[in-house]
Amino acid sequence: MARTVEADYLVVGAGAMGMAFTDALIDRADVRVALVDRRHGVGGHWLAAYPFVRLHQASAFYGVPSTLLGGGRLQQHGPETGLQERATAPEICAYYDKVLAGMLESGKVEFFPNCEYVDRTIVSRISGQRYDVPQACRIVDARYLAPDIPEETPPPFDVADGVRVVPVNDLARLTEAPSQFVVVGSGKTATDACIWLLRRGVDPDAICWVRPRDPWMLNRALVQPDPAVYLGMVADTMAAGEAAASLDDLFLRMESADIMLRIDRSVTPTMAKTPTLAVWELEQLRSIEHVVRLGHIRSVRPRLIAFDHGSVDIARDALLVHCAASGLKYPPSVPIWGPSAITLQPVRAGFPCFGAAIAGYVEATRQDDVEKNRLCPPSPFPDSLAGWATMNVLGMRAAMSFGAEPDIKAWADTVALNPARIPPEHGGSAALDDALERLQAHAGPGLARLAELSADER
Repeated sequence: MARTVEADYLVVGAGAMGMAFTDALIDRADVRVALVDRRHGVGGHWLAAYPFVRLHQASAFYGVPSTLLGGGRLQQHGPETGLQERATAPEICAYYDKVLAGMLESGKVEFFPNCEYVDRTIVSRISGQRYDVPQACRIVDARYLAPDIPEETPPPFDVADGVRVVPVNDLARLTEAPSQFVVVGSGKTATDACIWLLRRGVDPDAICWVRPRDPWMLNRALVQPDPAVYLGMVADTMAAGEAAASLDDLFLRMESADIMLRIDRSVTPTMAKTPTLAVWELEQLRSIEHVVRLGHIRSVRPRLIAFDHGSVDIARDALLVHCAASGLKYPPSVPIWGPSAITLQPVRAGFPCFGAAIAGYVEATRQDDVEKNRLCPPSPFPDSLAGWATMNVLGMRAAMSFGAEPDIKAWADTVALNPARIPPEHGGSAALDDALERLQAHAGPGLARLAELSADER
């Protein structure tokens, strides 16, 4: 017999966005939340992440609003000395376990692991137990933008018998070295795989890197939880936008300002998902000279890869490293507060945990869904130069909208997830004053020009 869940909200998906929303909601409202996930625990895709992955951004920008991930420390050793720490996958999973324990202890949250949610019914994938969800319980969809990752997604091309293809996770489990590694993918996972191989002594000439598109990436040194640094970067971005003659010119201007990085200066990138990259990583990646740009892989057979626009010979014992899962999702943006569900999406450009937390705070403190949607319009993830411009236009407009509400601004300034916050305890500085002055001068015309450039590409 099915049990009825006693909850005011059902959050479907216990990954980063679902956890951030739930944390902010229960902190501000006396409600009960049922948290459902198909995996065995909380943390979403981090539970199946490749073992050498780290956050590409500072730990402080990730997690839930009530609990800082890590200690807010600067790195003391290695090539990123002086930059904020970046958590590993085990650290992130342990963090979410700790956050869940606090939620359960509060009595406001019940967790349903290894469960699927369909049509107001929760079904255990282990026992078959069913749970009914009452009509009064509001559904929160935290799966709308859930990423696909190589460990859980087959390669998007045909593989003949006798060819070795492994997800990036399996690199750390190799017991015998091939004569050639073929890394397939253009984004952060592929760059991580290449860096990992190089740092373990693999000769750059033994790596073939299949990059269907070249990416623009953000300089990690400027995406830091220091308001003078971060807001200075935003001001320089708006200045570049204001002066840009085209989208390519925009990114070249940001490159000149050390905001954007590209691996190969002879190639104009067309991809702009813009994870962060450190300069030391850039230097190592440039040592890989065998780069294939023939479109996407169609099929692989012994000694040969067939592409959209040609073919390439490979070693007989070549190991193909699958980093080509779609990763971020690009469904159409929808109002976060809809008639059937609250659909979590980023609000401030590029920071999904903060967007979900803002949505949780607004849900707890406002009554009218129309007003909630006005305060928190969604900002889509980008995949192209035009998409990146659109994300920033919508994200900054949203920040102006919720930032005009005194209580939201006061709350957001205390939340480390907010990249643009100026903490109440910050004493100010000449560098921060300069960043704010430049941002005020360039934000209006910069946003207007970014909107024009992105509209021209539609």
